[in-house]
Formats: sequence, structure tokens, C-alpha cells
Amino acid sequence: MASVPSLASTLQQQLADALTAALPDAGTADPLLRRSDRADFQANGILALAKKLKGNPRELASQVTAALPAGDLIKDIEVSGPGFLNITLTDRAIVETLAARAADGDRLGVPPKAAPGTTVIDYAQPNVAKEMHVGHLRSAVIGDAMVQILEFTGENVVRRHHIGDWGTQFGMLIQYLFEHPDELRHGGDQADGEAAMSSLNRVYKASRVLFDSDEEFKARSRDRVVALQAGDPETLAHWQRFVDESKIYFYSVFDKLDMEIDDPDIVGESGYNDMLEETCRILEETGVAVRSEGALCVFFDDVKGPDGNPVPLIVKKTNGGYGYAATDLSAIRDRVRNLKADTLLYVVDARQSLHFKMVFETARRAGWLNDDVKAHQLAFGTVLGKDGKPFKTREGTTVRLEDLLDEAVERATAVVREKAEKVGLSEEEIVENGRYVGVGAVKYADLSTSAVRDYKFDLDQMVSLNGDTSVYLQYAYARIRSILRKAGDAKPAAHPELDLAPAERALGLHLDQFGAVLEEVAEGYEPHKLAAYLYQLASHLTTFYDQCQVLSDENPAEVVENRLFLVELTARTLHQGMKLLGIRTPERL
Repeated sequence: MASVPSLASTLQQQLADALTAALPDAGTADPLLRRSDRADFQANGILALAKKLKGNPRELASQVTAALPAGDLIKDIEVSGPGFLNITLTDRAIVETLAARAADGDRLGVPPKAAPGTTVIDYAQPNVAKEMHVGHLRSAVIGDAMVQILEFTGENVVRRHHIGDWGTQFGMLIQYLFEHPDELRHGGDQADGEAAMSSLNRVYKASRVLFDSDEEFKARSRDRVVALQAGDPETLAHWQRFVDESKIYFYSVFDKLDMEIDDPDIVGESGYNDMLEETCRILEETGVAVRSEGALCVFFDDVKGPDGNPVPLIVKKTNGGYGYAATDLSAIRDRVRNLKADTLLYVVDARQSLHFKMVFETARRAGWLNDDVKAHQLAFGTVLGKDGKPFKTREGTTVRLEDLLDEAVERATAVVREKAEKVGLSEEEIVENGRYVGVGAVKYADLSTSAVRDYKFDLDQMVSLNGDTSVYLQYAYARIRSILRKAGDAKPAAHPELDLAPAERALGLHLDQFGAVLEEVAEGYEPHKLAAYLYQLASHLTTFYDQCQVLSDENPAEVVENRLFLVELTARTLHQGMKLLGIRTPERL
């Protein structure tokens, strides 16, 4: 594994050293380096220094320029305007840096974190005995991408699927199943996920009808809740059947999403039952929570209702039942104490922001969160229909997630089939690629939007070959693989001695930013910035194709090899970047 400094970081260090050498009175100074349309980079830091030192900025810029070391990095440096430095790098430096990245396998020269921690990511939180719908999509897709990205940076990541598997409705369901043991038919393996959920839905609807119409059944159901909470073995066995049947369904949906989900990662609300009373006791004994009208509550100065009165976080209800807050606070205790987490990341709907704000503040008051252990909600917006309203079916009901994915794959398969004859795809490849393109289209549309924003779900646009779509990126990758197959005896090889065309330089400089972008994405939990980088990379590639023929008998062999090297590294970067977003890149499309 080789850590390869980016061209920008190397240049930044040289400029910082030159600033210190030329202007010792300035102390440690930031060159304020950024990409520029006038050159490769522009350094704007000297203007602020000139004001501080009461000097002429252009004269100071000239002193800094003179202090820069001679070498292969900088080709040209120009003092512009009021002391800006316009800097052009050498073609040799660009190609040599890219060659070092290419030699580093799948990591592409991106170093792992020097001091990785442990992050617990809470995402993809479906509910037992309920179908997953479009509202579950964003938590699953964004959470999975952040798992992949953080693990790539070297972070120790613990997945947690906090499923809804506890509460009063289970008394009703279990009692019905207790009295009608043959109603819940086992769904079989993961392929029978929809059958398993269909069976659960049938039981739920039948039990609800009985619960609403039969007072005696209602009373028995409430007694069953007490038995469940008390750990009655027979009641727990029936509850476990609901959980097991639901997992079959969950796994089938996540399989369609091309995501891995494992049993050890699923720790639902029930997993913290044994901690709830202790959590409440600690909060009350430390004064973090107080009794109010019989309930155990936490109050906040800045959280008030429309009437101006404080709105508390209810940890324990008046009737002795536990609220969601008790479970969430117990989960924080478990993740910090037992999993040794120093970061807790919650991928949860933005509409729950107030709840988590209060939960996190309560945990801080209790000492479970502090300067060394932090919690962050990666809040996400709503999936909208083309009309800009929350995405619903024509009948006004919530869109089932598996229906949405099936339609995306169907649309994508039709797009792949149109191109299949030209590429020579088999029916098996058409079906497989249709799935990868369809699921990738759904994921990319989500991930290419800043998480906190709402976005419109438009399948026609998502599976388009044009514009900012995953299909555009997948075709860019497949096109490169096609060129490499056609190259014959010509092999990718870096040639630092060659002069680069403008499109080659632009592509190369963008390739070199991959590591810096990943660092920014991981630090800010912003996968949309990786999606934007990959789209820009594919756009640079398109310009490169238009201006620089790769395979041409008119080009010298070293030019062909160098261009093959550039596109091959582009393909590897696209592949790795898309993989981190949870999206496949088929070899042929």
C-alpha cells in the first residue's frame, strides 16, 4: 500500500514553505490554494498577508515566487492582479503522480486514516410485520454508502439495523397467532420474502379487525403484551416467529437493493429491553430527568410548544411504559460502553431531527456523549413524485419499495436491450446488467442529491444515458473496457516524458483529486460529493474522447500507451468510486 500525496497537497506544502522562507514575520501562513480557470491552480493567500505586514502584495508575491524550489513540479508561475499566483504544473509531475496511483492497486494511492476510530452507523430501520416502502430507501442507500466509504478510509465500522420489533401491536399479533396457529405460513428461504410478508400482512389485518371488534380479545391482547415484556417463553417464541418471517422479507428486499445485511447487524428495539429500567434510574438519580405528572421527562430551555410551554423528552410514560427515547438512550449506552464507539452516526429522516437533538443532549448531560464520543444525525429529506409532492401510488398509498425497484429494473433492462445487439450481450447478460443499471439508477439519484434535500423520483430521467445519471457513468466505464479490449498488443503505460494535450491534462488533474474528495466525503458524511466527482470525471472523459483519439495508427506507440494508461486509470477510479456508492459497473453495456 503506497500513500501518494496529491499534486495539490505537494504544491500547498511548497508554497507554505516558500511563504515562511520569504516572509518570516508572517509566521505560519496558508497559501489559500484552489483550482483555477486561468491556470491549474491559484494561490490567493498573499493578499491577506500583505495587509497584515503592510507590504505591497505584488512585491511579496514575487519574493515568494523566488523562494520556491526548482524541480519538476511547477512549469510556470505568474503574479496576477493584486498578488495572486497563477500556477501551472509540469506534464511530467501529473503523469508521474498518476503512475504512482496506478501502481497502488484498488486503493489508487489513497492512504487510510492515520488514527482510525470506531463508528457505529444506524441505518435501514424497517419494522417487523410491515412492508418496506419508499421512505426506507434513503436510509438504506445513504447508510450503506457511508459504511463503504468509511471502511475504505480505514475506519472500524459497526453496522446497526435498529428494526422496530417491540411494542403494543405485538401483543395483538401474538395473541391472534396463539389462537390461530396455522394462519402464519412459513415463507421458506430468502427468495420467498414477499410470500412471507404477505402472510404477515394477512395475520396483521385479521388481528386488527378482531382487536377492534372483540373486547375480550382486546383484553387478552393487552395481557399478552405484559407477558411479552415479562419474558414469558411461549409468548417470546411466537414473537420470534414474527421476527424471523420479517427477516426473510427484509433480506429479499435488501437483496434487490444489492446490499448485504447480516443477522449480527440487526439489533432491534427489543435488544435494549434489559437496559431500559437502568437507563431511567441513572437519568433520574443524576437529575438529568425529573418526574412530571407521573412521567419521567427531560426538559430543554430551547424546546417549547406552540403555547410557549416546554416540550419534554419523555423517557418513561405515566403508565410505566417506555418511550422511544428510553430505547435510543439505552442504545447509545450500549454502543459507547460495549462497542467502544467514538462516533455514532444515525441515518434518519430529517423529520426526526428534534427527537434526536433532545436524545443527544440528554446523553451529553448524562456523560455518555462528550468531547471524545460524538453523535451525529445524517438527516435526509423526502422522496417526492414528479409533481413535487410526497411519492405515492395513483391510489394515494405509500409506494412499496420492492415495486419501485422492480419497475426500475424493468425500465433499465429495456434500455440495455436496445444496445444489446450492437454490443453482443447474451440474454443472461441483459438480465444481469438490467438489474445493475436499474438498482444503480435508483441509488445514484438518491446519492447524487445532498441528503438533507428532498428529491424527485423520476425513473425516466434516472435510466437516461444522458445527464447526471449512474447509467452515464456505467456506460463511460464500459466504453473504456471496450477500448482496452480492442487495444490488441498495445498496453497501458505511463510516459512522463510526453507533452499532454489540454484534455489529457484536465482528465489527469481530476483523477488526482480522488483521495482528497474521499477525505472530504468521509469527514462531512456527504456522499453526494463523491457522486459529483464521478460525474465530472466521466464528463472530462467525454471531452478527452472528443479531442484525443486513443487507438490510432497515426499516433506514436508511446502516445497510444499513455492514453490507454489515462483511460485505464479513469476506469479503475470510476469502478472504485461507484463501488463505494454501492453501484456496480458492468464490463459491457
